Amino acid sequence: MEAKDRRPRPKPAGRTAAARILVSGVVQGVGFRPFVYRLAVRLGLRGWVQNMGCGVEIQLEGGRASAVREFLEKLRKELPPLAQIEDVSVRRVRAAGSTDFRIKPSGGGERFVFISPDISVCDACLSEVLTPGDRRHLHPFANCTDCGPRYTIVKSLPYDRRATTMAGFRMCRDCRREYRDPLDRRYHAQPIACPACGPTVTLRDSGGKALAGGIAGASAWLKKGRVLAVKGLGGFHLMCDALNEAAVARLRTIKARERKPLALMAADLAVVERFAVLGPAEREALTSPQRPIVLLRKKKDIAAIAPGLDEFGIMLPSTPLHYLLLRDIPLVVATSSNPKDAPIMKDKAEGAGRLAGRILDHDRPIETRSDDSVLKPAADGPLFIRRARGYVPYPQRVPDSLVRPVQVLALGGELKDTLSLYKNGRVVTSQFLGDLDDYRNYGYFKETLAHLRKLFAVEPEVVVSDLHPDFRTTRFARSLRLPHLRVQHHFAHVLAPLLEHGIDLEGKALGIAFDGFGYGDDGQAWGGEFLLFDYRSYTRLAHFEYVALPGGDLAAREPWRMALAHLERAGASPKRLPRAFAQVETNRIAATARLLSSGKHFLGTSSCGRLFDAVAFLAGVAPARVEYEAEAPQRLEARAVSPTKDRYDFSLDTASQPWTISFAPLFREILRDLERRTPVEVIASKFHNTLAAVIEQTADRARRIHGISMISLAGGVFLNRRLLDRARAGLERKGFRVLRSVRYSPNDESLSLGQTAFALASTEKPEIIKPGGRARSLS
Repeated sequence: MEAKDRRPRPKPAGRTAAARILVSGVVQGVGFRPFVYRLAVRLGLRGWVQNMGCGVEIQLEGGRASAVREFLEKLRKELPPLAQIEDVSVRRVRAAGSTDFRIKPSGGGERFVFISPDISVCDACLSEVLTPGDRRHLHPFANCTDCGPRYTIVKSLPYDRRATTMAGFRMCRDCRREYRDPLDRRYHAQPIACPACGPTVTLRDSGGKALAGGIAGASAWLKKGRVLAVKGLGGFHLMCDALNEAAVARLRTIKARERKPLALMAADLAVVERFAVLGPAEREALTSPQRPIVLLRKKKDIAAIAPGLDEFGIMLPSTPLHYLLLRDIPLVVATSSNPKDAPIMKDKAEGAGRLAGRILDHDRPIETRSDDSVLKPAADGPLFIRRARGYVPYPQRVPDSLVRPVQVLALGGELKDTLSLYKNGRVVTSQFLGDLDDYRNYGYFKETLAHLRKLFAVEPEVVVSDLHPDFRTTRFARSLRLPHLRVQHHFAHVLAPLLEHGIDLEGKALGIAFDGFGYGDDGQAWGGEFLLFDYRSYTRLAHFEYVALPGGDLAAREPWRMALAHLERAGASPKRLPRAFAQVETNRIAATARLLSSGKHFLGTSSCGRLFDAVAFLAGVAPARVEYEAEAPQRLEARAVSPTKDRYDFSLDTASQPWTISFAPLFREILRDLERRTPVEVIASKFHNTLAAVIEQTADRARRIHGISMISLAGGVFLNRRLLDRARAGLERKGFRVLRSVRYSPNDESLSLGQTAFALASTEKPEIIKPGGRARSLS
């Protein structure tokens, strides 16, 4: 349907020059075309604007001589809130003799346009929902071009209603009028809806039978201390009254989650302030249009929500439905409604009723499931724990030196996986997909890949995976029978921040990758790594000294094993084991100690994550068996609140390549501190100070020998805000330029981004890209 400016216009005197403008970026479904329409009419310009497969095309003619230049200036300065311009190209064309300015129906062409993420309800729409007498009063699906669902409802591009899950809802007369009026904020808002034309909310029992009561009935159910499944933007939440201990215990039983922290949803900032400390950065993150879960320091504890930690994860409502639900119960647990380790459910048929006694359902289908994003503010910007709803699929431009005429698929690793697609100078990275060792998440991975390939019309010419031969992603890459690159885990980690920050690297940088596990070139379990690198290759400059990994994967779930291994390496006698070992059966300790001292072969690990596990257990803050990944390190970070500047000793051996860093002195000193009954807060702080000192001293040595001035910090350990802030501040005081992921998580979610960087750099060396081949360190 065309929208025309019907005001009388003089006919043009002849075929004059005109301008054709192509705009790419996030410019569809965000009110960009009506914005262009209003701007062109205001400046007295004629022509048209149209959605195309690769962006938005604009034809301008007529008006003052300077009007086109003024139009281009205002185009960038007065953008709608959700629009993001990547590129603007302008060329002169012959005028078509337009007599007005109009919005033309969407055209075709190559598809590579970017869609906005799902955005929380805007103030204007929320005001309508809460205003008696408004035609959208109490409507849980109010939205406009400035807010509402996008990524989770779109099926294909260009972004038109027929290509979304709203296609089955026929607009009423009033909605159609708003949709067709370019001066209305709902002009071409594809999810436009009202009570007269749907969607609708239904309260159901656990078997799916419709019940009376709707949102009010759901709220009453929560107030009774029961568990409710609520269908939101990207899937179902499980909710209960956060202040009702019995309700929280019931939800924990359903989720099989004994200690793992639970996310909260608060009705407003006033509720948040009752329980958590809010600074300017925290307020900004909570109230941002993306509405992530934000980790906030506890002011007042709430039983069983985040045991052993000093932070809550809290979010504000993101949709009118959530606002309406929380009017009578201002603080609820809101955790993903999925069985343990499975992806978030997007339809009641997937079993939400098995997890909750009542379901608050609606009939707008979810095309793409997407979990809540999680972040915490750090000194230099957000620190993403999980990047999903609200942020995906914003595109990432690659550095100019990496732009290639090739389409790339990067598959990430195995845990906390994402995938990335590269085309035309930009990367689109998926939402968090979970751990692919679970078959349900592997299905989610394939579902998301198919959706993104269709959405952006990507036909990969190169596929990239982790170096590990047994990851599902590695095997999947081989099955595609494309030229296949395999990239060492930590190399991919440290490449990601460089690509994100647009670095055209000259010379080498120092990458510091601290995490739990990555398959190394030597077959060992790496995780405390210092790499000299550029986009094409790396050299392992230094690493943490290898320590036995008793029990293999079991050592990651039972921190006492790593504590025992580090004590054995440090030469400590088992007779002097700290009190923490009292929670482990004596025969298990003795058997593991005998194996460690026998000299029998164990897989070696340089893991920083396992180092944290060992110290956390010895300090008495971690259980003998953890429930969730990084539980021990998070508990240790929570106790690192002492102002002490002291640290423990370590050794940096530079006599051979690669250098090795030994923490044997640290463990001997920790044992002495435990004998002296040094407070846990001091032990935890000294340990964090030690790691910061390791980073500074190794970087100093690298600069003296190799002239390094740029450092990339990467890996899941740098989700530790105390370590990150101390390390970054110390390096910057010494004059280093420090990069870390800001728009992505530093954990394994960023691997696919780093893999993409390597693949693009490697296309200049085609001999290493062969079907079924392997790419490793080129050092």
